[in-house]
Order: sequence, then C-alpha cells, then structure tokens
Amino acid sequence: MSETITGITRGGTEWTPAFVVSINQKTCIGCGRCYKVCPRDVFDLIEREIDEDDEDYDDDFDDDVAMVMTIKDAMDCIGCQACAKVCPKQCHTHEPSGLAA
Repeated sequence: MSETITGITRGGTEWTPAFVVSINQKTCIGCGRCYKVCPRDVFDLIEREIDEDDEDYDDDFDDDVAMVMTIKDAMDCIGCQACAKVCPKQCHTHEPSGLAA
C-alpha cells in the first residue's frame, strides 16, 4: 500500500508534487530551458539518436549533431514541474509519487 506524497504551500494550500518520469526525445528540440530552470540538476543534454527507419528521418540530418535532453538523475527531482512549464514542446511526463507504507 502506498500513500501519495502531498505538501502544504506557504499559504496553506495542499499541493501534490509530480515528478518527471520521461522526456519525449522525438519532440524535444534541445533548447535547454528545462536544464536551466531545474533547481536540482535532473537533466543532461545528449546527442539525439537517429532512427533511420523513422519516416521523418532526413539523410542530411546526420551531418549536424542534434542535441536533446535526457533525465540524468530522476531521483533528485523535487516534483516542482518547472521544466514542463518552460518547455515549448511539452516533452516532459510527470507523475505523483507514493511512499511505501
């Protein structure tokens, strides 16, 4: 049995943190906004893996190095969701987490 983690804001409102669980690297443009806004160093910029079977694949694409975000340390996420708020492509997926009882 697990219980959802909840907190209280300074104003007394109940708040449920949602932690980053994935980044859609197909839609990520590697802008770095999530990396810059994250207070916990959860993300890292890496080279995009090219899937030549993808119908959107462009032969000229591999001449340039394309970068995307990845989750470097999901366990350091505090659930603030600041990354999702600044992402122009809505690449992040978040979920509330529970504590084991």
